[in-house]
Amino acid sequence: MSNGFRVCQRSKCVTTSLVSAFRTVPVANVSDSMNRMSSGGSNLRPMHAGGVMAGPAITVKCRPGDNLMLHHALDIASPGDVIVVDAGGDLTNALIGELMVAYAIKRKLGGIVINGAIRDSESIAAGSFPVFAAGVTHRGPYKDGPGEVNVPIAINGMVIEPGDLILGDSDGFVCVPITHAEDILKRASAKHAAEVQQLLDIEHSKNKRDWVMESLRVKGCVFE
Repeated sequence: MSNGFRVCQRSKCVTTSLVSAFRTVPVANVSDSMNRMSSGGSNLRPMHAGGVMAGPAITVKCRPGDNLMLHHALDIASPGDVIVVDAGGDLTNALIGELMVAYAIKRKLGGIVINGAIRDSESIAAGSFPVFAAGVTHRGPYKDGPGEVNVPIAINGMVIEPGDLILGDSDGFVCVPITHAEDILKRASAKHAAEVQQLLDIEHSKNKRDWVMESLRVKGCVFE
């Protein structure tokens, strides 16, 4: 096995029922339910017109500026999969453009996340296929390798294992580990329901704000 230039098999994968359930929960609520410790970084933004991204991860580790292994991931991905690419955050060369996005759409993938750059941004921005990236450049990629597919990767400190749940919306994206997905779904769903009730309370002037003064008092705030 050539470490650094290999394609591995995905040994586990989040279930389709969990993917569907997470689609109705905002990323912010999921993040809160993970103690606000997991994030792909604020620089990775949705480049598409909007909509939820949810699906199991196919991970790719690319040499900065090179998309050979990303092309292979597109070929082997299953419908609904989200391809997540660690390209080192390099913005010198774009790793995807409208042609690769069109191919991903044809193959019914769930989205693409790139810690790197894209091009053909106007076309991507006009579409609903989920694309998250760190930047835009017109300079195209090389196709020489090396790289790895379906290995653990990390994007801005957030570890992503092949088959983990990738969830994204207008606030960004987050990885939900398979081993904790069901528990996180319960807590995130409860958090979302509580916030929906809070919005109703605000609308009907029933929201309680006494906690603010109590917190200031406990923390020793002085009013002069």
